[in-house]
Amino acid sequence: MSQEQIDVFFNPKAVALIGASRTSGSVGAVTAANLAATAKARVLFVNPHGGRIDGNFVFGSVAELPVAPDLGVVAVPPAAVEEAVDALGRRGARGAVIITAGLGRGPGSIAEAVLATARRHGMRLIGPNSIGLIAPPAGLNASFAQRPGRPGDLALISQSGAIITSVLDWAEVNGVGFTGLVSIGDALDVGFADLLDHFALDHRTRAILLYVEAIRDARAFMSAARAAARMKPVVVIKSGRHEAAARAAASHTGALAGVDAVYDAAFRRAGLLRVRSLDELFAAAETLTHVPRLSGRRIAILTNGGGAGVMAVDTLVDLGGSLAELSPDTLAALDAALPATWSGANPIDIIGDAGPERYAAATTALLADRGVDAIVAINCPTALASSREAAEAVVQAVTAHRANAFVKKPVMAAWLGSDDGSEALFTAAHIPCLSSPNRAIQGVMHLVRYNEAQEALTATPPDLLAGFAPDRETARRTIRRALEDERTWLTASEVADVLAAYEIPALPAILCADAFEAVDAAKTLLASYKAVVAKIASPDIIHKSDVGGVELELSTPEAVIHAMRRIVGRARDMRPEARIDGITLHPMVIAPKAVELIAGVADDPLFGPVVVFGRGGTAVEVIDDKALALPPLDVNLALDLVARTRVSRQIAGYRDRKPVDREALAILLVRLSLLVAEHPEIREIDLNPIIADAERIVVVDARISVAADTSPTIVHEARPAGHPRLAIRPYPSEWESRITLKNGMAVLMRPLRPEDERLYPPFFARMSAEDMRLRFFARVREFGHAFIARLTQIDYARAMAFIAIDEATGEMLGAVRLHGDPDGVTGEYAIAVRSDLKGAGLGWALMRRIIAFAAKEGYGRIRGEVLRENRTMLAMCEALGFVAVPEPDAQEIMMVTLDVRSAMVAEGVTV
Repeated sequence: MSQEQIDVFFNPKAVALIGASRTSGSVGAVTAANLAATAKARVLFVNPHGGRIDGNFVFGSVAELPVAPDLGVVAVPPAAVEEAVDALGRRGARGAVIITAGLGRGPGSIAEAVLATARRHGMRLIGPNSIGLIAPPAGLNASFAQRPGRPGDLALISQSGAIITSVLDWAEVNGVGFTGLVSIGDALDVGFADLLDHFALDHRTRAILLYVEAIRDARAFMSAARAAARMKPVVVIKSGRHEAAARAAASHTGALAGVDAVYDAAFRRAGLLRVRSLDELFAAAETLTHVPRLSGRRIAILTNGGGAGVMAVDTLVDLGGSLAELSPDTLAALDAALPATWSGANPIDIIGDAGPERYAAATTALLADRGVDAIVAINCPTALASSREAAEAVVQAVTAHRANAFVKKPVMAAWLGSDDGSEALFTAAHIPCLSSPNRAIQGVMHLVRYNEAQEALTATPPDLLAGFAPDRETARRTIRRALEDERTWLTASEVADVLAAYEIPALPAILCADAFEAVDAAKTLLASYKAVVAKIASPDIIHKSDVGGVELELSTPEAVIHAMRRIVGRARDMRPEARIDGITLHPMVIAPKAVELIAGVADDPLFGPVVVFGRGGTAVEVIDDKALALPPLDVNLALDLVARTRVSRQIAGYRDRKPVDREALAILLVRLSLLVAEHPEIREIDLNPIIADAERIVVVDARISVAADTSPTIVHEARPAGHPRLAIRPYPSEWESRITLKNGMAVLMRPLRPEDERLYPPFFARMSAEDMRLRFFARVREFGHAFIARLTQIDYARAMAFIAIDEATGEMLGAVRLHGDPDGVTGEYAIAVRSDLKGAGLGWALMRRIIAFAAKEGYGRIRGEVLRENRTMLAMCEALGFVAVPEPDAQEIMMVTLDVRSAMVAEGVTV
């Protein structure tokens, strides 16, 4: 389905309401009244009883309509919905909003029949169980909401109709407008992903608000959310935060990965701003509507009431902000303008009798201070001075600052208990005015978090894994052997083999089936270690300590034999049904200054594998110090995962304990995420404890669960390539290859990675100015981090880029990219080859590679723009089967298009 079909919901030419009614207070009547006020689209009413509604003629059926509607609104009983959608489809409608509830879900339901009918006609559906949608710029109110909403720059997508109506009431009072408000209801077809794509590309939408109860397609949501968050703020509120997990966890990592914690990790990875309440959502909306981006977290608090200032400071510290340190010039300016009793520091308490002059002088001084990133101005009403005049003074100071400053410094207001028009003054000046100091601080911290999320989304990770080549075949063979034996847990020795294949440091494990093997193993280990640990070996006993299945500090073979007898005896007594293979022996690590950590992978039914990290040991669930992240991870994401735990402070070292090597810990987590990303059969990994100190990081105990069925619990509608359960498609290592150019140069061709940013500046430096002009349609002098990051940080679910690297020098030789439309049908290509390699066949090889990728991914077309004078590129496109036509509005540009299926068939490749 094309993303263009979503546009019909927001700018239709003709709208038909099926189920229009004259019954006062009914859904059909309220919706009809709202639609009748639509300004730009022709509105048509349908009801088999005919007649008139408020003077508007009512047609007996869709077939009788004088014009074909491109959008339908369906408000009929459930049994009549399919017929209504079919009738709309036969008249050429491209979309329908289904307000009706009670269609059911799943095979045999009315909902499934309705969806099949819509697909047959190529229609998109919003709903069912929706209050409808509102598009204020088009004057469209296809809903039964109580207000039409005013035009503005916010978009709201909600699973709850009640949230839509609540936000409309708030927006009316606060003068906030929208580009669209959509109640997706049961989201039978159009969901969060489709609408995020729409509003992300809508130039009128400045920020997107989401109300989420449950996400159905994690991969589609993550791709759309990540793309949208790179372009504009996306704020999300998720209900049901304390819902208990619906499955029993078999491992510590499974127990730690709660449902809401996984959602939180997903929102964080996508760069969304999560809020916890409607009040916070309103504060975020107010802030993001009126305030430019923030450059830091140093906040100045200006107040005429000391208590209000202290409350604001408490909230600021709680939310991770910091008080700005005032410069000497600022302090001097404040001393000159304020009475001697002012606070003398931040928060700037200008005393309860402060009039407009003090507010103006203090605001002007703080706006001029380069050490202040934002200002929160607070007023507590008193009989000694006018709150309205104080508001006027702040507005005048901010207006003067905006007129002269290159960077506009954000200002928030919190005018308490005032009903004198102050709030209207701030609103008119585009200064957020919040109802309390706490909400004002929350608002400014939303800006801080948004700025930090943007930096995290575009940060270039260090390439600490250069040269890392995991032994994928050994891991694959080991997992396959367990599955062939119909086991769900790997043995200790198999776990050791899999971890070793990915260079995850772990203590060796030796399986001992009897006393003779135990003696031999003990002698081997005790030759290198002072003591060993014995653990029960059973595929049915996961938590060994629960059955007394672990004994420590065994320093002789005789001690090992006695321990083996005790361990096996206890296990048989407590778990008589369990299969017991003997014991495993491990080196005993004595590290009194080490910290015990846990790392692992839990399997979430919606988002798939989730990496868990935190404080380890036998009481991990009680301590509950953990952070979660969606794989795949890079080093930056891994370091952030570590930093979000309380145990990170111990890792940093204290007193006589030296710090743990954080980079080494991050590398372990990246390799762990790579392991699960490359082996979909892995369901859970439990590395607990990991002993970490200044000398080592080593896994002491580990478990790995596997399953032959790799399909996701909740099937993704998005392109299923790659790991079928991962919400974020990992690096596609299967597309790595080697070629030899005509000049004999050996070239590695592989998918692009974020770490490749460092290769671009020297590559561009070796391209001629003319080649750069032909590639970028303009003369380019240099490229900054932000531009190159957009090239190298790819969502493999929506785009692909192949980079060519000289195997001898490691230099970048060229690259080709394909950026897919959200519908996944059409992709736009771009290619660049180093100027000194013309004629070597590299451009041809890169183009054939991207065409092969497009064919395998199911793209229908590849297109690109080429300057008419770029004859070399046009000739290569012609040879590859592209069709070139001039751009209608730019005759100097040729649009080249390739039918992917036809091109592959012409080469004898079945697609």
